[in-house]
Amino acid sequence: MPTIHKNKTFATFLALTLGGLGVHRFYLRGPFDKLGMLHAASVPVSGLVIGLAPDVHGFYQVLPVLISYVVGFLEALIVGLTPDEKFDASFNAGSGKTSASSWILAVLLVTTMLVGTTALIATMSRLNDLLYTSGSFG
Repeated sequence: MPTIHKNKTFATFLALTLGGLGVHRFYLRGPFDKLGMLHAASVPVSGLVIGLAPDVHGFYQVLPVLISYVVGFLEALIVGLTPDEKFDASFNAGSGKTSASSWILAVLLVTTMLVGTTALIATMSRLNDLLYTSGSFG
C-alpha cells in the first residue's frame, strides 16, 4: 500500500505557523507522535498556570506556549534545511514520488529565522527582566 507523499515546503510552513502546537509533527509522523503531543500539551500547561496562579505575571502564564513555539521554529529550520533525498527517505519512502524544493522554501526559511530569532531574543530579554529586576524595565 503506497503512503501519502508529504510535502517538505508545507511541513516547514506548518512548523513556522503552528509549530508551537505540534501540527507539523502530526503531519509528518502521524497523530500519535510523542513530541507533537508535548507541543500540544503546552496550551493546557499554560491554562494550569493561569488557573493555579492567577496573580502571577502574564508572561509566566504564556511561557510554556512561547517555549513550544521557539522549539517549533527550530524544527521548521531542521525540516526545511534537510536535503530532499534525506527527507524523502525519512517521510516518503513508499510514496513513489520525490520532493523538489523551490524558492518558496527559501522564503519560509528566511521568515522562520526572522520570526524565530526575534521571539527567542524577546523571550530571553523579558525573562531576564522579570527574574533579575522584577519587571523594572517594562
